[in-house]
Amino acid sequence: MSARSLPVALGIIFYLADTSGIGCCSDSITINGFLQENVSVNTKEQNPGGADFKLSEERLQLKVEGYSHSFSLFLKNDLYYDNIENKVDLDFRENYINYTADSFNIRLGRQIITWGLGDQVFINDIFPKNYEAFYAGKPIEYLKNGIDALKIGIYPGLVSFDVVVMPFFRADKFPGSTRFWMYDPMPGITDRNKEEPATSLKNTEIAIRGYKNIDGLDTSIYFYRGFYKQPSMLPDNPITPKTITLFYPELNVYGMSLQGRTLGGILSFETGYYDSVQDREGSNSTIPNPSMKYLLGYQKQMWEDFTLGLQYYGEYMCKYSNYRSNLPQGFNEEKEVNHLVSLRLTQLLKYQTLKLSFFMFWSPAYDDYLLNPEVKYNFTDNIWGAIGAQVFGGNKQWSQFGQLSKDNNIYVQLRYEF
Repeated sequence: MSARSLPVALGIIFYLADTSGIGCCSDSITINGFLQENVSVNTKEQNPGGADFKLSEERLQLKVEGYSHSFSLFLKNDLYYDNIENKVDLDFRENYINYTADSFNIRLGRQIITWGLGDQVFINDIFPKNYEAFYAGKPIEYLKNGIDALKIGIYPGLVSFDVVVMPFFRADKFPGSTRFWMYDPMPGITDRNKEEPATSLKNTEIAIRGYKNIDGLDTSIYFYRGFYKQPSMLPDNPITPKTITLFYPELNVYGMSLQGRTLGGILSFETGYYDSVQDREGSNSTIPNPSMKYLLGYQKQMWEDFTLGLQYYGEYMCKYSNYRSNLPQGFNEEKEVNHLVSLRLTQLLKYQTLKLSFFMFWSPAYDDYLLNPEVKYNFTDNIWGAIGAQVFGGNKQWSQFGQLSKDNNIYVQLRYEF
């Protein structure tokens, strides 16, 4: 959590109120939100920290939207109580001011940005994620975290562009070691420190997207300059390490995507080249090798209110021979080509008030999986509840889902919206 967004958001509120004369009762401002109870209980083992619950919290979200001529304001923040850690905290979700003109748009502040075509698979979407929230059974919206950024949309007519400038680095949030059984290649070394990229012009992240519809085909190209969002481990001594530094290597991404209607459904393709700037030859075992990632997806409504979604994701590790020859003894060897298949089934019933869904990841390369069945029911226009499960498995204790095989859980979500 960062408090950078709070003073910016408050300043925006006072500015708009002063310059446009709007008040809390004006039609130019809307306020809504929700109250939410979210509980997730383990079904196999207790957490490493000893608790039976992955998640137990009460959450209040307030969302404020204001408009004044070409300017708009958007604030979305959560106040929640964590019953496991017995503390109250704030989650600054989004706080930005937006200016819209005929041929461009400017947005400044904390914002959630989504690029790419994947269903829970991200190639050119390099913006921060919260995987702990997803694995613990929070609503899917909490998989994405906001980033403090300047976003400029340019619409000259022929091709549209989005440019995102991010001066403050924010990493992905992975499951914590007190609530999840995560694989650690060096568990005996507890002296660790984390080094995030310093805030400077040199380290400012930049993401660019150009997009256009070409003969019914949504076409996009992407560029990103910044850092990997998952930390790498650097021991102080490769033979007898005593301390570990967690750091974020430099990364460039070059990608593209295509999406259009065919075969009675929607076909998607996305690819991206991950240029590992600090280890382009793949000889440094502490830094990820360059890689090529690709995704093929298909979605179709099979019959009324029933939707099928399929995805095939692949990741090819470049310079694989260098990776193998420099892999330290005792470390697990990754595959040259990693495959991931996903399936999503969604059925709506009872005038679309009842939603039955099933989502699955399966990796043929590592033979591990994630299963996520869920039932959601809208009791009224303002109240809904959901119950679901996160089931993990695999033969390898270090693979993406195999390491979580002790973390199976059943979750309940109950929300009142106002």
